[in-house]
Amino acid sequence: MCDCQDTRPSKMQRIEGEASDDVKESHVAVDSSSAVSKPARSENAALQGAQPFSASRYADFLSNVSNFKIIESTLREGEQFANAFFDTETKIKIAKALDNFGVDCIELTSPAASEQSRKDCEAICKLGLKAKVITHIRCHMDDARIAVETGVDGVDVVMGTSKFLREYSHGKDMTYITKAAVEVINFVKSKGIEIRFSTEDSFRSDLVDLLSIYQVVDKVGVNRVGIADTVGVASPRQVYDLVRTLRGVVGCDIECHFHNDTGCAIANAYTALEAGATHVDTSVLGIGERNGIPSLGGFIARMYAADREFVMNKYNLKALREVEDIVADAVQVQVPFNNPVTGYCAFTHKAGIHAKAILANPSTYEIIKPEDFGMSRYVSIGHRLTGWNAVKSRAQQLGLDLTDEQVKAATNRIKVMADIKDQTMEDVDAVLHVFHRAIRNGQDVSRDTVFDKLFDQHVASRGPSAITEDGEN
Repeated sequence: MCDCQDTRPSKMQRIEGEASDDVKESHVAVDSSSAVSKPARSENAALQGAQPFSASRYADFLSNVSNFKIIESTLREGEQFANAFFDTETKIKIAKALDNFGVDCIELTSPAASEQSRKDCEAICKLGLKAKVITHIRCHMDDARIAVETGVDGVDVVMGTSKFLREYSHGKDMTYITKAAVEVINFVKSKGIEIRFSTEDSFRSDLVDLLSIYQVVDKVGVNRVGIADTVGVASPRQVYDLVRTLRGVVGCDIECHFHNDTGCAIANAYTALEAGATHVDTSVLGIGERNGIPSLGGFIARMYAADREFVMNKYNLKALREVEDIVADAVQVQVPFNNPVTGYCAFTHKAGIHAKAILANPSTYEIIKPEDFGMSRYVSIGHRLTGWNAVKSRAQQLGLDLTDEQVKAATNRIKVMADIKDQTMEDVDAVLHVFHRAIRNGQDVSRDTVFDKLFDQHVASRGPSAITEDGEN
């Protein structure tokens, strides 16, 4: 299991958030109260919530953007990921981590899939988790009988309704599908647990067929109906139209399951909530069949931007990184560099104009506050794009008294060196120390020969914990 520490290369300057053991002690945080005035803090709050170009759908009376539930499917959909093999110990570890994060439901592989799947399902049901434990089965009485005996809180039933699946998968017509659905629903309800019926490949199914079967199962008394974009073909506009139409046909909850084959999974999930859906399926890091489904972290980031207060009050956001690291380790992948919230670059700022604004008010270039997720904000300064404001902030962290003009001169020197190769934070610090010492000693550090000599002396004298000749660290 990963140690879940927040790490960045040494050329990056951490300016807010908790330090990691892998970041040097000299990389101290800037007190946000010194960088952002009280009026700016009010602006920060406004930027988090009020978006002047928000679509009118956000204000739709049917919208559940601020009132949704997560069905976390890492232990069902995620088992279909190419690299996934979860033994019982790993499943329990993932289930506990998801429960700690606060997901509403944890969906497990059908206990009818294998004997070990059944045993694992029973084991997780006995953990006493706060989240509901549900399982996903075919619309078949044999599967239903096995499922209800495991102790699950609910059963998710699915059957394909598109012409492709009816012809090439199960080979049944809509009459058969409807009859089978009613039989399984009545059986599961008789056991006193919740039941969802979902159509598979919904967006390639006939609309009349969909609405007809949804009306039937709603009258029978399902807790939820489900829409599944099984092949990732749907667009947000199609999602909104279908969910909005379905919302006018059924009175039960609506769950949505979106695949990411065309990159729309999170956008589709958000749009579904705008249209009146109540539940969204996710998996950690988005793992699943083919390109998977909405990632838990990505979906949470999207919902946080829409309603930060609701998301923060409902979920333990600082537990996100732990569960992602557990799953990444289990399936032997790296957390992507551009992963929402926890990615290597999620809160790293490089361009000079960005760094200046971030140091003044982080909301200028961030819609998510890293500290809400236990993450850190970084400014990368050892490169040719660096700006003098970021270098000035670093000089202040080091306690070096340099004027703006002197910092600008040091910045130009860093840029010259960075044109050859990116500089580490240690290199940047060396430049600043050399400038500071030379100016104190009356040396003309703008001359290349003087700078090069002093820089070489500094590099030669420093060690892992070296002290320079004038007492600077």
